[in-house]
Amino acid sequence: MLRVTVELVPGGDEGRARPIARMTIANISNLADISDYEFSAQEVANSIAGTTARATKGIVRQHDRRQTVWSLVSKAAQDASVS
Repeated sequence: MLRVTVELVPGGDEGRARPIARMTIANISNLADISDYEFSAQEVANSIAGTTARATKGIVRQHDRRQTVWSLVSKAAQDASVS
């Protein structure tokens, strides 16, 4: 399983860093070369964007495991952003 955490670091001040989104991504295809992954994503409310806190789930299908981890994260994040 992968866990991705997005932190906001206001003005680069680590002392004020806080998580604003989290995602887990789990292989559901027994680690096949071409695999399906289930993801779960949560994000906090964002007053600048005018959004409320939300959570979503989805599946990334037919991902080639020989690609970089960022390719999988990108697919899951793209799906989560429109769900």
